[in-house]
Amino acid sequence: MERMSRTYEDSPVSAGPGPVRLVAVRDTALSLDEVFAAVGDPAAGGTALFVGTVRDHDGGASVTGLGYSAHPSAEDGLRRVAEKVAADFPVRALAAVHRVGELAVGDLAVVVAVSCPHRAEAFAACRRLIDDLKRDVPIWKHQVFSDGTEEWVGA
Repeated sequence: MERMSRTYEDSPVSAGPGPVRLVAVRDTALSLDEVFAAVGDPAAGGTALFVGTVRDHDGGASVTGLGYSAHPSAEDGLRRVAEKVAADFPVRALAAVHRVGELAVGDLAVVVAVSCPHRAEAFAACRRLIDDLKRDVPIWKHQVFSDGTEEWVGA
């Protein structure tokens, strides 16, 4: 599979007037405050937030390096996933941001949030958002392990 690269430094945040308020693929550090603020809504009684961080191991092996690459269509794919979740749940506001580039252990890799009238709906919509993002958006993880081996995930 050929991987295409893109510079995300100047990539504009994709925002709109509907419930999908923030969608971005970035090569800069992610902000919990930005994502949480994007889903604020006075009609929401529940807000669910998921934060994916880089861990120091995977499958019993020590991870020494990790990078994310994305297809140029990744942000559009992320928007499609977000719009589908917003259509399937009573979403008041939704935000999803994924990082690309080289990351260190502890760095934020992905932040998604959903606000809904009630907590159960917010939890379900947030779970669906991160699950669909991981399955459908063309973003690939490259891990390097302490024994010198490496693997691509999601490719």
